[in-house]
Amino acid sequence: MSLNYPVVQIAYFVNDSVVKAQKMAAQHGAGPFFLIEKIELAWGVHRGKEQKFLHTSAFGQWGNVMLELVQQDLEGPSPFRDMYAPGEEGIHHMAMIVDSLSGTYSWCEEHGYEIATKAQTIGGNEFAFVDTTETLGHMLEIYEGNDQLVGFYDLVRDASLDWHGEDPIRRFG
Repeated sequence: MSLNYPVVQIAYFVNDSVVKAQKMAAQHGAGPFFLIEKIELAWGVHRGKEQKFLHTSAFGQWGNVMLELVQQDLEGPSPFRDMYAPGEEGIHHMAMIVDSLSGTYSWCEEHGYEIATKAQTIGGNEFAFVDTTETLGHMLEIYEGNDQLVGFYDLVRDASLDWHGEDPIRRFG
């Protein structure tokens, strides 16, 4: 086992997901973006402590990879604050769909990578942020593939096909 999975998403931590999505669409042709506001989780644990981890994300296609523009909506400890102070922005993580979360957790522990955050969406999808900042300069987000998750990736990608910049922000959920 290793962490040799394709990168399926690049995520930037931003101050305003809508503003940044509009700029990415206008300047780089990324999009369209599906905006999900104030995402609540079923549960979240960051660095061993329970956290609400309320955030807003805009998801769009940028070439062959999904782009996530994520903002933190509730101040407090988080995988984002591990890297960025209020007002700062930058690349935060790359995401991979792994075969087994438990197997990947074990591999990370064996190789000295801390799982900074574990959480589960309201829809039941568990995910985690692996702290790879010392070796990669950013975190890795990992989750297992399932029909719901893969369907969302397909929706975002398919919306980008033959897209010409109209309606760059689409509210979702």
